[in-house]
Amino acid sequence: MRITDVTVELVELPAQPPFRWRAGLPGSEGPAVGGILRIHTDDGLTGEARTRRGLIVADLVQRRIRDDLLGRDPLWRELLWHRLWELDRIEELPIYALGLVDVALWDLAGKAANLPVHQLLGTYRDAIPAYASTVTFATMEEYLDVADQCLDLGFQAIKLHAWGDARADAELCQKLRSHVGDEVSLMYDGSAGFDFADALYVGQALSEAGYTWYEEPMREFSVTAYRWLAERLTIPLLVAETSDGAHMNVADFIMAGTAGYVRTSAQYKGGITGAMRVAHLADSFQLRAEVHGAGIVNAHLCMAIPNTTYYESLIYSNPVTREPAIGPDGLLRAPTAPGIGYGPDDH
Repeated sequence: MRITDVTVELVELPAQPPFRWRAGLPGSEGPAVGGILRIHTDDGLTGEARTRRGLIVADLVQRRIRDDLLGRDPLWRELLWHRLWELDRIEELPIYALGLVDVALWDLAGKAANLPVHQLLGTYRDAIPAYASTVTFATMEEYLDVADQCLDLGFQAIKLHAWGDARADAELCQKLRSHVGDEVSLMYDGSAGFDFADALYVGQALSEAGYTWYEEPMREFSVTAYRWLAERLTIPLLVAETSDGAHMNVADFIMAGTAGYVRTSAQYKGGITGAMRVAHLADSFQLRAEVHGAGIVNAHLCMAIPNTTYYESLIYSNPVTREPAIGPDGLLRAPTAPGIGYGPDDH
């Protein structure tokens, strides 16, 4: 089997429901030009990967990626994964674009084998608890109301994206703990909104309130700043979400003593191959690798990575609605279609 073409179909995507991540940080997008990257083969099989950045990806495929893939065996995923990193040295590919070819290759391999991708990876589970990952809401009262709705819908854990104000966020986190009690697992995501001093203040409040993890309080450019923070807090830090370099950079966070958990994902770690490298790296240090973000590709990762705890399900609105893949018991179940198994709304 050989690759005969690499194409990007541009598709018009509607505006997302209005939301934000924290004060001063954009959240929802307006109408966008998405893309479906397809890898075509002489066997007639096609592998797909989808993105909301269609124009950028189409340019990269035309200028850099297509010619490098033509004529190659699509089952040589390790070689082709390394080829993309070679191209990144020249092009500085956007972090979300690095893994698209890899995802399409895994989709193609699953279709060739007539198996879902998680079975090709080696399935560890057929269901996993989902946690409700909030966007940023207006008031403390609204957050408490949203939390009640999430628990009523079967979610077993809640993660906050709050305002990015250290004092207000710390108060919210402690009030939410008092509101839901000690049995509910709670997490907090700073969305890289703090400097060291404010990150320390919020982390101390989270430690007092018994939160499960403290995610991305600062930009991940300085491993040293994260080491200083980890040395002063008892709550585990969840690190290396948006850091470039896949497992290579994650290793530096681990060796510096910053990591209570690490992040992995297809979007930010070089596709499925990169995400699994991060997961295995973390496992060698007895650390958990928590999968970042929702969607069908990350659902496969959640089923195949032993050292992960939850599937991240985003809560965009109030009233709260549960994404269709999550059952009333709060569990995400394993995809069953061959390959990735994209639905019409997956991007």
